[in-house]
Amino acid sequence: MTVQEIFQSMDYGPAPESAAEARAWIATHGGTFGHAIGGRFTPPGETFATRNPATGEVLAQVSQGTEADMDAAVKAARRALPGWSARSGYDRARVLYALARLVQKNARLFAVLETLDTGKPIREARDLDIPLVARHFYHHAGLAQLLDTERPGMVPVGVCGQVIPWNFPLLMLAWKVAPALAAGCTVVLKPAEWTPLTALLFAEVAAQAGVPPGVLNVVTGDGATGAALVAHPGVDKIAFTGSTEVGRAIRRATAGTGKALTLELGGKSPCIVFDDADVDSAIEGLVDAIWFNGGQVCCAGSRLLVQEGIADRFHAKLRTRMDRLRLGDPLDKCIDVGAIVDPVQRDRIAGLVDAGGAEGTVHRAAIPIPPVGCYYPPTLITGLSPSAQLMQEEIFGPVIVSTT
Repeated sequence: MTVQEIFQSMDYGPAPESAAEARAWIATHGGTFGHAIGGRFTPPGETFATRNPATGEVLAQVSQGTEADMDAAVKAARRALPGWSARSGYDRARVLYALARLVQKNARLFAVLETLDTGKPIREARDLDIPLVARHFYHHAGLAQLLDTERPGMVPVGVCGQVIPWNFPLLMLAWKVAPALAAGCTVVLKPAEWTPLTALLFAEVAAQAGVPPGVLNVVTGDGATGAALVAHPGVDKIAFTGSTEVGRAIRRATAGTGKALTLELGGKSPCIVFDDADVDSAIEGLVDAIWFNGGQVCCAGSRLLVQEGIADRFHAKLRTRMDRLRLGDPLDKCIDVGAIVDPVQRDRIAGLVDAGGAEGTVHRAAIPIPPVGCYYPPTLITGLSPSAQLMQEEIFGPVIVSTT
């Protein structure tokens, strides 16, 4: 394409981000990872593959955590607890500040690795996720520094077991790890099975920042590994972000144990548009609300309620806007919507749309879909009743459903 043709069409040209640095980091571990326990990586055990959803290629092999692995991690956290909690808030703040600075120093590596592992657009990982991770550690460093004077008498809850999802792996880690470390707790973290790589990189960076051995431990694996963490008697607090179904199971498992519990579960957040709205602005807000991160957000604006008088015009404008979104290689900086995290999740989205879409009218964005990779097009379903399945059930993908 010539420069003249570009100016005539105003099409976006490719702007790929290099993955070389992230692949080099994986190669330094031989492409196979153990767990991060007690300040070091353990020898790999039984492993499973983590893949790039945009291409299907294997990125690395990670270890399937066993009950013995989890027991070792919890014991390491328990041993480290007295020393870490006895430190002054100022001392803990110094470590958290160092963590924040190292996240910024390695921002590009974190962003590219997150994009490779999740399929989210590099623009989102680079411009939102990683800067927010650093800000969380800066903020909680300030909190740690003030605890001794502003919250005298407060004591750490103890060993925190933390289970995080695959949609914002590093940001969810920061949300949970930063306040726990600031308060003097120690952590055993179980990242999502599909997206463990940035958690492992973070464990490596944490050691460089001066986090003492055992204060932060990362055990990879599937749901059975998470269940072993929830059930371990040496854990004082469980924090979980994920599906409502699993949250209920964790509530049942922890009932009567005395463990503190925090749950952040799914939702079906509504966007409500009245007839006096600035329609074009509402459309752009809706695009951000539902197609950011491919709709894989627990508070995504996945349910549209639009006043009858403007519904037809609003839906027409929304369909036009959808047809101009750019879907493709997440490492390309001109891409709006990347890949779905795993074929299992993509098939779940497709199954829900196929089953529930018959109750309304389905519009899939008229945009090209890459022939290779795990993609699902931005989708609008109109004409649904408030009681329709898709108006009630979380889809967790690039699908918005609408009623008047």
